[in-house]
Amino acid sequence: MPKIRVAIIEDSPVVREMTAAIIRRSEEFIMGQAYGNAEDAIAFLGQRPPDIVLVDIQLPGMSGIKSLPKLIELCPKAQFMMLTGSDEDEDIFEALKAGATGYLLKGQSPGELLTALHDLYKGGSPMSSTIARKVVTALSKQKSNNRHQESIELSDREMELLGLLSDGLRYKEIADKLYISVPTVKSHLHSIYKKMHVSSRTEAVNKLFPK
Repeated sequence: MPKIRVAIIEDSPVVREMTAAIIRRSEEFIMGQAYGNAEDAIAFLGQRPPDIVLVDIQLPGMSGIKSLPKLIELCPKAQFMMLTGSDEDEDIFEALKAGATGYLLKGQSPGELLTALHDLYKGGSPMSSTIARKVVTALSKQKSNNRHQESIELSDREMELLGLLSDGLRYKEIADKLYISVPTVKSHLHSIYKKMHVSSRTEAVNKLFPK
């Protein structure tokens, strides 16, 4: 059975070599290319596409996240997993949106890293437990917000008006923009407040468009 080829994009020589050493000691994997920055990986990775690419986020020059779309274009059959020290929400979700199918924090044991590589190759999406919890929590909040928004039955015109309110427009500006009178704007707002069980512009906007 052919071995699974792994490439690494990591700027720290120490981390790069330690990770490569773990892969070399495994009978299931073979260590392929290793790069210290995204630019070199973009230039050369496609010449011999690996099965898996481990990508750090904080790289000199182009970040690991910014490089993902180009790398995926060069190696469309490869699986990309972030191996990083960042557990920032923005980095996690930007990496996943960019095409990463796994997200591990540095400091994993050799066994944990190899297990994650195996799972990734077999079609899984391995993540460190703290990262997985963040993803599940965010999705749960999003689902709750969606359900909450769906329960508020506003007309298209009321939604449009509320959107203009959220942009900070005054009644007269909204009236001019929608070609209606100021009393009509106030009438719509009264209906909106009643449906949403709120009593002010701020409450209505924050309830429908939670931060």
